[in-house]
Amino acid sequence: MSDAPPATADAESIAALSTGDLVPDEFPDTPPPPAPAARLFEVRPKPGVAESDEGELLEVSIGPHHPSTHGVFRMDVALDGERVRQLKPVFGYLHRNHEKLGESCSYLGSIPYTDRLDYFCSLTNNWAYVLSVEKLAGLAVPERAEYLRVIAAELTRVLNHLCLVGFLVHDMGAMGTPLMYAFREREKILDLFESLTGARMMCNYFRFGGCRCDLPPGWVEVAQRFVDGLPAFLDEFERLLNENEILLARTQGIGVLSPELAVNAGVTGPMLRASGVNYDLRKVDRYGLYDRFPFRVPLGDHGDTYDRYMIRILEMRESHKILTQALRDLPAGPVIDPKAKLRGFRPKAGEAYGRIEAPKGELGFYLISDGSPNPYRYRVRPPSFVNLTILEDMCLGHTLADAVVILGSVDIVMGEVDR
Repeated sequence: MSDAPPATADAESIAALSTGDLVPDEFPDTPPPPAPAARLFEVRPKPGVAESDEGELLEVSIGPHHPSTHGVFRMDVALDGERVRQLKPVFGYLHRNHEKLGESCSYLGSIPYTDRLDYFCSLTNNWAYVLSVEKLAGLAVPERAEYLRVIAAELTRVLNHLCLVGFLVHDMGAMGTPLMYAFREREKILDLFESLTGARMMCNYFRFGGCRCDLPPGWVEVAQRFVDGLPAFLDEFERLLNENEILLARTQGIGVLSPELAVNAGVTGPMLRASGVNYDLRKVDRYGLYDRFPFRVPLGDHGDTYDRYMIRILEMRESHKILTQALRDLPAGPVIDPKAKLRGFRPKAGEAYGRIEAPKGELGFYLISDGSPNPYRYRVRPPSFVNLTILEDMCLGHTLADAVVILGSVDIVMGEVDR
């Protein structure tokens, strides 16, 4: 047995262990500490507040790939705690040069490109474009084709509003049920569109002077069954949502849009009518045969997110009235003007603007012809783009969570924002 005292750590080693300042030679396998992560945000003082004082603005970039941005859309938000102090929408991530393509294609060749502007509402996109060409060339549309256009457009309006309500409630955190209810009915409309056009989403049916073809056998009967069942579905949908306490708390008084701002900013469609402005191109322009179908224009009282939700519900009920009348009175006859020359089409020199009441608002096409097979100028007035311009005004002072719901109530599709 050795009489040597047991080994003990010296004072310096104990101090190093207690402070974490270890000598590298003693622990050669210890990895170096990680480098600090780069900050993905910027913190800056509030305007007019010294840096030493409390309170900062946090800049957050939401999107372009985010489940709450409804497509490749970005919001640059400056937050004071949870409150939105600045919000700048950023576009351009989906730009496909639609208008320049229209100037390099024939008038007929541009119709399939319109399907992609708003991929929920391809048939109404078709209608706005061919209406502009018909004005340019002075073409007439047979009565049966006008009825078919109204039927297709109102089915598209129901489809769009169903999806809007489903996605809006999904943005509030209802993960599944309302959206699946909406998509169940949407599938029935897509079945009708597929049998009519051969496509479920990028539908291509309207032509200058009418429609591409007549209805397939049995189509009217299937459409009538869907229309007959629509009121019962809407009753069930409203019982599920209208008085839900979470929906009421997240929408009433949130994102108020005044009628003065809506008019001055050029806002159209359900957003404008939710602010109490009685303006619907189906009543103003009376394009197609809309003057034959009695229907009312629902208006909101407060201009908030709840009114924008309810306007879509009420407009679907008015679409049901129009569809019932149009299917009942659908006449026989040709579906396209025999004088319409689709291939080698060369309208005389001039300009025209055709517009319709699309589900999201005023959709217009402005064309200039120089007598060649292609438009000399081709421009689109998309409702999603114009309606987005007042997003900041509706979000200021609300929480970031409210901003997501307000964006959902605008009802945008980035294909027609970026064109």
